[in-house]
Amino acid sequence: MARIAFIGLGNMGGGMAANLAKKGHDVRAFDLSAEALERAKAAGCLPVDSATAACDGAEAVITMLPAGKHVEGVYGDAILASAPASAILIDCSTIDVATAKRVAEGAMARGFAAVDAPVSGGIAAAAAGTLTFMAGGSAEAFERAQPFLADMGKAVIHAGANGAGQAAKVCNNMLLGATMIATCEAFLLARKLGLDPQKFFDIASVSSGQSWSMTSYAPLPGVGPETPADHDYQGGFATALMLKDLKLAAEAAADVGADTPMGARAADLYQKFADAGQGGTDFSGIIRMLDS
Repeated sequence: MARIAFIGLGNMGGGMAANLAKKGHDVRAFDLSAEALERAKAAGCLPVDSATAACDGAEAVITMLPAGKHVEGVYGDAILASAPASAILIDCSTIDVATAKRVAEGAMARGFAAVDAPVSGGIAAAAAGTLTFMAGGSAEAFERAQPFLADMGKAVIHAGANGAGQAAKVCNNMLLGATMIATCEAFLLARKLGLDPQKFFDIASVSSGQSWSMTSYAPLPGVGPETPADHDYQGGFATALMLKDLKLAAEAAADVGADTPMGARAADLYQKFADAGQGGTDFSGIIRMLDS
């Protein structure tokens, strides 16, 4: 088992660090929140008082932070100066592709192996250890990171060079955001046309309109498997986080000159939903706005 520095113990990071501790790793955990540190301690991690202290003697350094500026800051202020050169650096945050590449290049210039490995699966999967990781980095760096990622998830996929993990994440979530809106529209139209929602689900889920948004995350309560819709759209994947990912996708599209009209329209609609005070609501809850 390894000594791991885990920096960032929010809704996702807390569960991820806990799963590493359950696997027997020596997890040195840091977060600015005292409550998050207490939860990490209860889950078997050793809380420390700084990112620098967490990195001391670490074989792997894992970050799970809100945005690119936070990742770049902690790398510059603590990780690159404090972690052993032999440590594998793994950033699991969802950030913009350009920053991910820049952070990795800076780390490699100092002799570190680094990967960007954002996740898919949400808070429940983070707690259950069933996340999907999409990793960007060299083959050697990925091989070193893979065992640690596997201890937190069900699937670990090498997407390509540094930045490819973030590219895969924003493309995936742009598709998810747009698909969920189309799914909501289809359920609402079906209901107004007199179709029973469960009957429509039974048909569409085995027909050409099938999607993950329909079969695994149906946006109406009492339809299909249990989803946040059955809990007043609480839990799951917050609208604010979906909006963040859609904005990252838009930035990436602008950087490479890609035309993404559906992604742009999805971002506009989720922005409207968030502006109505629904940023903490599960993203499938946008069906309520579409039905108003």
